[in-house]
Amino acid sequence: MTSPAVTAPGRPGGHADPRPTPPARARRELRAIHALVHRDLLRLSSQRTHTALTLIQPVLYLFILGGGLAALIPTATLGVGYQTYLFPGMLMMTVQSPAIMVGIRLITDRQTGYLRELLMAPVSRATLLLGNCAGGTVVATVQGVVLLALAGAVGLPYDPLLLALLLTGVILTSFTITALALALAVSLARAELFHMLLGLVMMPLLFLSGGFFPLDSLPGWARGLSALNPLAYGVDLLRRSIGLRVPDQPPTAAIEWLGHHPPLFLEAAVLLTAGVLALLHATRRFSRPE
Repeated sequence: MTSPAVTAPGRPGGHADPRPTPPARARRELRAIHALVHRDLLRLSSQRTHTALTLIQPVLYLFILGGGLAALIPTATLGVGYQTYLFPGMLMMTVQSPAIMVGIRLITDRQTGYLRELLMAPVSRATLLLGNCAGGTVVATVQGVVLLALAGAVGLPYDPLLLALLLTGVILTSFTITALALALAVSLARAELFHMLLGLVMMPLLFLSGGFFPLDSLPGWARGLSALNPLAYGVDLLRRSIGLRVPDQPPTAAIEWLGHHPPLFLEAAVLLTAGVLALLHATRRFSRPE
């Protein structure tokens, strides 16, 4: 008499279920995100010259342009020295370049075939895109922290709460710009077109962000456009954070909604929502089979 066959649990006929359990699947997705973030950090550490050149532009703007115009723009006009006023805009410029590079790398990876190799990994496309967004956010934040260390040179105190507020604003702004860059990159096939669109869009967005001059000095139609500009919310968030901790600078808001200034936490929520919506749009487009 033969003994009954022992069947493997999970599926009839002795075959184990090859599908991973939800906790195992979640760990696999998180490992993929960690690997993509680690890749971007390795690239950052190996490209020190490129990183230094990226930081030179905002530093030159801050100390040369800001120092020169500080002698022409009286402190009473802005309520604070021009270099201090310019600092949030330079933080925005610092995180903007590495965040945008994520979109360029996505297009380049698609052209070189590297993206096709990534898609063979046993993880979802949404996870790969989220890993790219997380990596871009971390790299942009690291570069923003380098400029944040120069806060004392423009008259800002090294107050722990102020630095924490500015760091939070830098992280939030880095995430939103990275998500917007990915949302644009997934719809384009050539990096040249991506560069062309950035050249047409980014400069107006920078000038309408309030990073270089007060938005109150703009005509009404331009102030209306600034209320739709995510960079303006990032600059305003950083500048109002400074105003909360620096007695010499009143925490005035530049963004207006129907003649009223939104609360600080609402501006942060708008900035976060813009990034999340852009990432969801990018994920939906990226998840379509090519």
